[in-house]
Amino acid sequence: MARYTEAVCRLCRREGLKLFLKGGRCYTKKCSFERRPTPPGQHGVRRRKVGDYGLQLREKQKVRRVYGVLEKQFRNYFIEATRQSGVTGEALLRTLELRLDNIVFRLGFAPSRAAARQIVAHGHFAVNGVASNVPSYRLKVGDRVEVRVSHRERELFKVVKETLRSHQAPDWLTLDPANFSGSVQALPRRDQMPLDFNEQLVVEYYSR
Repeated sequence: MARYTEAVCRLCRREGLKLFLKGGRCYTKKCSFERRPTPPGQHGVRRRKVGDYGLQLREKQKVRRVYGVLEKQFRNYFIEATRQSGVTGEALLRTLELRLDNIVFRLGFAPSRAAARQIVAHGHFAVNGVASNVPSYRLKVGDRVEVRVSHRERELFKVVKETLRSHQAPDWLTLDPANFSGSVQALPRRDQMPLDFNEQLVVEYYSR
């Protein structure tokens, strides 16, 4: 399973804004972007003027990195989005939001998408009663995600149980903290997905 294994804080510095890739650490003074907001590399202090292509590229990279998807898979998601009815950019974001690792993160079982990807890959979750260890698994309306019964007493989920009580899941998801589960109630609307993305720039990048 391919994934990015280098320092993630340099990704925030490269994009020039916080991507919140390390969960709670990003909200503290330990955040590398707070201490060193310049781009990585020997000549990072100097920011050059960015043209239209550069803006499109950076937006594509930002979306891809936030969801933890590699380039080939992200391009395939875009191609799939172009075949769907409606706005292509919105369809792309909706596809990313419905990934299993993202929903585990949205439900509050993990502090970041990277952590969600890891615990899904370790086989802690089941979808509709069937164990799944595929972070990219696409959920549908009505699907139910839960921590497998045999895994609920592990130390990891004893800590999660305390935070779930105060966690606010998005409106398109329902959370059942007592049973370590949640379900997809509806497809997410654009206003229920990250608003700091300009998905039209991503569409323009791939439409060149």
